[in-house]
Amino acid sequence: MRFILLTLLAFMVVVPSAHAQLEIDITTGKLEALPIAISAFYPEAPELADLARDVPQIVASNLEGSGLFAPINRQGFIQTPDSIHKDNPRFGEWRAINAQALVSGSVTKTADGRTRVEFRLWDVFTQQQLIGMAYMTTPQNWRRIAHIISDEIYKRITGENGYFDTRIVYIAEEGAPNKRIKRLAIMDQDGYNHKYLTPAGELVLTPRFSPTAQEITYMSYRGGKPRVYLYNIDTGRQELLGNFPGMTFAPRFSPDGNKVIMSLSKNGNSDIHELDLRTRRSRQLTSHSGIDTAPSYAPDGKRIVFESDRGGSQQLYTMTKSGGDVRRITFGKGRYANPVWSPRGDLIAFTKMLKGQFYIGVIRPDGSGERLITRAYHVEGPSWSPNGRVLTYFKERPTNGGRSRSAKLYTIDLTGYNEQILKTPRDGSDPAWSPVNP
Repeated sequence: MRFILLTLLAFMVVVPSAHAQLEIDITTGKLEALPIAISAFYPEAPELADLARDVPQIVASNLEGSGLFAPINRQGFIQTPDSIHKDNPRFGEWRAINAQALVSGSVTKTADGRTRVEFRLWDVFTQQQLIGMAYMTTPQNWRRIAHIISDEIYKRITGENGYFDTRIVYIAEEGAPNKRIKRLAIMDQDGYNHKYLTPAGELVLTPRFSPTAQEITYMSYRGGKPRVYLYNIDTGRQELLGNFPGMTFAPRFSPDGNKVIMSLSKNGNSDIHELDLRTRRSRQLTSHSGIDTAPSYAPDGKRIVFESDRGGSQQLYTMTKSGGDVRRITFGKGRYANPVWSPRGDLIAFTKMLKGQFYIGVIRPDGSGERLITRAYHVEGPSWSPNGRVLTYFKERPTNGGRSRSAKLYTIDLTGYNEQILKTPRDGSDPAWSPVNP
């Protein structure tokens, strides 16, 4: 299967490197992208030429998409991949085209028929190798190898973990507004290896990854009643979570993957419940006449953020993992929804509705530092990249004179810059970012 990929990654070799100071400071606002030269790799044999060309092209696309790197057009390169492989970089030629960093590599065949992909990252000005690694794989797995290489380069230069070797699950949509067909779909973070997970006749919403990236929890209207389900990506097995008397919705995993937190609606009231996946025992965390929903754990599992109208309007609150010490954290104008805690723990993303506009914003867990980073006619459903640097969400707009609508997925840097559309075969909503692939 596409998702059982580590069986293809036999081992990783770390090539010794010298220490250097090339780095990007990504703690500020809008950043100046780092000029980087990404050479085609050297192919040991003619049949490896396509792979030697395509892997670095994906690396360049990933790094450019982050907004932090500016890959230099290969047409301006003077030194050839063959020359780099045999003689090492001629750094003066790379400085001449303003490259601050250089990526080179090679693709070879081993005696047992496997493929070895090696890359090296160089600091052009200090003329030092920053990092070098080699991977054993099969040719079919080349896209993932490119993502792993991208993550290593990103981490070495920015100091943060990468997010390219990840997937996004979302709701694929099509059809008229009153007959909308919605299916679970999954793809690599760059839109490739797209796959539908559920049939067209089943209405599904709000998918969320487990910390292992091998399971998804989501809401389905199977049988006409909203219920929370668990989906195993490897086997395709779907399982109803809990035998609750009311409607269940808005599910999320705990950081350790052993629990699912969700809302249970009963007798017109909605409270937050937690289900232990090992014992299948549930416990109620909130008990209030207001509507409590959309819970999300902090990355250490100690607190939970949720939305509630218990104070008279839709606002964000935090509480302990056992439901105590409830604190309201939003006091601005408008309504707040869809809170999700950053993997770093320092911010909470949310959707805000104010004066007919929708916004995606972030706020600190203590309620300070609220910042709105994008807005639209309808924008909703933020989800963090695993390194807490990028958000994905969906935007919806009316089309055909208001008789239909279009929903698309987007990503944006935490600073509010570098907003990009994610290409999907059809419309998309409710995206959720996976952890880095195991």
